[in-house]
Amino acid sequence: MRNLENNEQRTFLISRTDGIGDVVLTLPLAGIIKSYFPDSQVIFLCRKYTKAIVECCADVDMILDWDELYRQSDHGVNMLQTKEIDVVLHIFPRKETARICKKAGIKKRIGTSHRLFNWLFCNYLPNFSRKNSNLHESVLNLFLLKPLASSILNIDFENIQKYLHFRVLNKYDNYGRTSVDKNLFNLILHPKSKGSAREWGLENFKKLIGLLDKNRFRIFICGTEEEGKGFRKYLIEDTHDNVFDLSGKLSLEEYIALINESDGLVAASTGPLHIAGALNKHTIGLFPPIRPMNPERWRPFGTNTRIFCKQTVCNKCRKTAICECMESISAEQIAEYLSGCCRL
Repeated sequence: MRNLENNEQRTFLISRTDGIGDVVLTLPLAGIIKSYFPDSQVIFLCRKYTKAIVECCADVDMILDWDELYRQSDHGVNMLQTKEIDVVLHIFPRKETARICKKAGIKKRIGTSHRLFNWLFCNYLPNFSRKNSNLHESVLNLFLLKPLASSILNIDFENIQKYLHFRVLNKYDNYGRTSVDKNLFNLILHPKSKGSAREWGLENFKKLIGLLDKNRFRIFICGTEEEGKGFRKYLIEDTHDNVFDLSGKLSLEEYIALINESDGLVAASTGPLHIAGALNKHTIGLFPPIRPMNPERWRPFGTNTRIFCKQTVCNKCRKTAICECMESISAEQIAEYLSGCCRL
């Protein structure tokens, strides 16, 4: 396969139509493209609910909404044709996206060789597998750029972060809700994950709340409305006058702004954890040592990120809801670390 390392490419389409964390870890690609192809335009195809994340990336010139695109009578073929796209990178493999991009006449269509439908709809097929890789998700994304610039694979996880230009567009307006207190360490706890990650358990979050000094920490508990119904009565107590429930009360734009104005966040491998890392907050990630859920694959960006993960090789709870490795991370460990971060 010939190498395409030149300046022919003008307009790139990055297709990543899955979750918030996945999108955050894909955003450095936009910065890398702008670095390797300085005159290029970057278009990002995502789901509607992750659009607020992509809007924070300074290297993305245009956002296309997959849901809107697919609802069109021609499934968005005409819209894609008007964008005069030279290259599409199918970061998240989706058969219908690949089919539409071929039908739209995009000249360079790049997708992993490990998806059978890509052999029908893509004309560049880098051979790599995510499932059993020891590489970080953000680095694995670079393999899709290999046909365009082979030297791209020299970028490792530590260096890829400098290509993420993530900025928050809005300030957090509490609209009568609880606001941050600049005299305290503002900490967000995100107890649930909508099933996307192994969870630490409400018991551990409850214990952590009790261990943190009320005079130093202001705590916000966040999540969806449905998640809030499951933990409000358990985690929010009258005796904890420094703990505030914001579950179900924030749009994604507002949540991003809250994270930006807070000092730290504790969560399992969820979207908000990756947002906090991208904003270089004190990001405390709780992970199991099981591939491909382990931190080597999914750790957040950020120099203030700290990962808690049992140092062992364990697969016995791979197919169970209860994860002993996650439960072995003690609330005392997290409280001690957070107390060191809080210099009040």
